[in-house]
Amino acid sequence: QNEVIGSPIFLMQLCKNARHLEVQIVGDEHGNAVALNGRDCSTQRRFQKIFEEGPPIIAKPETFKKMEKAAQRLTQTIGYVGAGTVE
Repeated sequence: QNEVIGSPIFLMQLCKNARHLEVQIVGDEHGNAVALNGRDCSTQRRFQKIFEEGPPIIAKPETFKKMEKAAQRLTQTIGYVGAGTVE
C-alpha cells in the first residue's frame, strides 16, 4: 500500500460549498463536439478522486446544461480531437 495510514479524506474547501464537477466531451477532426454527461468528483484525497457521482445532482439542471454548452464550445474552439473531460 502506498497510502499513509490514517490519511484524511479532503473535500474541496477553498470556497465555501465548492464542488468539483466534470463534463465528458468528444471532439472530431471536423470541428464537431458533443458533451456526453457529467460527474461530481468532489470527494478527493491528495488530489485523487475517491469516487465519482453521475449525474451531478448538486447542480441545477439548467446550470449544468450551461456547463455542458461551455465545455462543447471550448472543445470546438481549441480543435480538440478525441474523448476528454472538462473540469
